[in-house]
Amino acid sequence: MNNSEIQKLHETIESLKRENSRLHKSVKDKNYGLVWMDVPEAFEKESENKLPILKEVKEKAIVNDDGKPTHILIEGENYHALTCLNYTHKEKIDIIYIDPPYNTGNDGFKYKDKRFLTKYPDGTDVPKDSPFRHSYWLSFMSKRLELAKNLLKDTGVIFISIDDNEVAQLKLLCDSIFGEVNFVGQWHWFKSATPPNLSHKIKKNIEYVIGYEKQKNNTKYRGIKKVSKSDDPITKPQNTVKILTFPPQTINFKVPDITVKTGIYGTKTFPNRLLNELTVENGKNKNEVSFENRFVWTQGKLDEELKNKTLINCSKSLVISYKKGNYAEEVPPNLIDESVGVETTEEAGKRLLEMFNEKVFDYPKPVSLISYILNFKKEQKQDSVILDFFAGTGTTAQSVLELNKEDGGNRQYIICTNNENEICEKVTYIRNEKIINGYTKPNKEKIKGFGNSLKYYKAAFIGENDIANSNDEDTAKLAHHAGELLALAENTLYEVEQTEYFQIFKSNEKYTAIYFREEFSEFEQFASKVEELQMPVSIYVFSWGNQSEFEAEFEHIGNAIVKSIPQPILEIYKSIYNLISQ
Repeated sequence: MNNSEIQKLHETIESLKRENSRLHKSVKDKNYGLVWMDVPEAFEKESENKLPILKEVKEKAIVNDDGKPTHILIEGENYHALTCLNYTHKEKIDIIYIDPPYNTGNDGFKYKDKRFLTKYPDGTDVPKDSPFRHSYWLSFMSKRLELAKNLLKDTGVIFISIDDNEVAQLKLLCDSIFGEVNFVGQWHWFKSATPPNLSHKIKKNIEYVIGYEKQKNNTKYRGIKKVSKSDDPITKPQNTVKILTFPPQTINFKVPDITVKTGIYGTKTFPNRLLNELTVENGKNKNEVSFENRFVWTQGKLDEELKNKTLINCSKSLVISYKKGNYAEEVPPNLIDESVGVETTEEAGKRLLEMFNEKVFDYPKPVSLISYILNFKKEQKQDSVILDFFAGTGTTAQSVLELNKEDGGNRQYIICTNNENEICEKVTYIRNEKIINGYTKPNKEKIKGFGNSLKYYKAAFIGENDIANSNDEDTAKLAHHAGELLALAENTLYEVEQTEYFQIFKSNEKYTAIYFREEFSEFEQFASKVEELQMPVSIYVFSWGNQSEFEAEFEHIGNAIVKSIPQPILEIYKSIYNLISQ
C-alpha cells in the first residue's frame, strides 16, 4: 500500500468517525422529541460547500414603470438560495409559505445521500418502504427550516402545507426548530371533492397547513368577514337586567308615525319594558328613549356600536335587535374550504390549464388558498415581504399580486425553485410573465395583467475551495461577484453603472454603491460618482475586516452609510456551514 492509498484510508476512517459521532450525539442529546438518522446531503460537485452568489439573468427582467413593487424569482437549489438570503434578508421576511415534497413515495422526492453518491449519482429515489424514508426527508427539511427561521422578523410567521405522510414528523421537527410554544395551529384544507380511490380504507380529501410564529404574540389572525342576512338579538334570558338609553334617530321602526306610552311590550318570552313615552316619526325615534331588559350590551357598548354604524331595529311589538354595519374579520376556523372562499386543487388545475393551454403541474395549490393564508396577518400598510422557497408553478406570486390589487398593497414576493425538468424557466417564470403582463385564454378571452416588475436571478458559485477552507483569493472573488447580493440586501435592484472596479444600483428611494476591488486605483473616481448621487446611499467598500476604514472618506455626504465587504458575507456562510456540519 503506497502513501496515497494510506492517506485515503485515513480520510475514510476520520469521515466514519465524524458520522458516528454525529449520530451518537443526535440520539444522546434528545430525551424527548424527534430522533432520526441525520443523512448528509450531497450537492453537485461544482457547488459542494462553495461560496454561493446570485447572478441576475438580465434578459429575463420584466420591468414596468408603474410604481408597483419589483419582485424576485431565484432559480436554483433552495438550500443555496436560502444561504444567500441569510445575508440579504436576515430578519426581513414577514411571512413564509412553503409547499414542500410530501414524501409520498411517488411524488418525485429524491435525496442525494453522500454515502451512496457513487452508486446513485442522480440522487436516491425514496420509495415508501425505504428504511431511511423519514430520515432522508427530515435531513432535507431540517437544514432548510433552520435557514428559513433566520429570515423571519421577530413578528414573522411560517405556514407549511403537508399531508398525512409527514405531518406528524413535521410537527415535531418544527417544535424543535421554532419552539413548541410558538406553534400557532393546524388547519385542514378541503383539497378535493373527488379524491382517487387508491385505498380500500379511506378516501383522502384533506391536507394540512401548520403555522409557527418566530416569537409568539397576541396578533389576532383574520379570516373572512361575517355576513348576516338576519338581525342578531340584543337580549339573552341569562343576562342581568339593564337599562339602555337610545339617543334620538338611532332606532329603526317598521311602524307608522305613532306615540307609544310607557309599559311592557315585546313578547311573552322576551318582554321589553319601555321606561318613557316614545315618539316614532319617519321610521325613527324622535326623542331619547330608555328600555329595561336583559340586554347583552352595557350603555358604553351601545354607544360604541352606534358610532360604528351598527343598525338598531325594532319590530311592531317593540322587540329590539341589531345588525352590524361592518363586521370585523373572524378568527379563521381550522377548516379551510369553500365556506371561506378557498377552492380545491381541481379548480386550481383548471385555471393553470386556461393559462398554459396544457397540463404543467400535478395537484397545484389554488391561489385562493394562499391568499387566504397570507391574509391571516393583514398588516395596516400592506408592505409585507413574502417568501416561498418551494415555489413550484408560482402560485404564491399570483396570490400576492391579487392581494395587492384588492387592497392597494405593496407586498413584495421572493420565490425560489430549482429548474428540474425546466420548471423554473418554462412554468414558474412564464406564469409570472403572464400574470404581470397579461395573457389570452384558449377561448380567446384576454386577461389583463397586474403590472409590477420582476427580477430573475440564478444561484452560482465562486472560489476554488469550500466555505470552511476559503482562502484570500476566494474571499476576493466573493467581493468581485457580490454586487447582486448587495443590491438585494438593500432592495436597490436596478443597475445604473458597472466598471471593472465598482457598481452602482438604485431604487426609487436610494442608491447602493459598491467598490469591490482590493486595488484602489479607481477609488477616487468611485468617490466622485458617489458624491453626485442625489438620494440616500449605502456604500460598500472592499476590506479584509468587518469594519470599513473608509467612513471618513464619505462623512461629508448626508444620508450615507459605509459598510465593508466581503467579510460579513463570508462569516454568515461559515456560520451556516458550521450549523449544518454539526
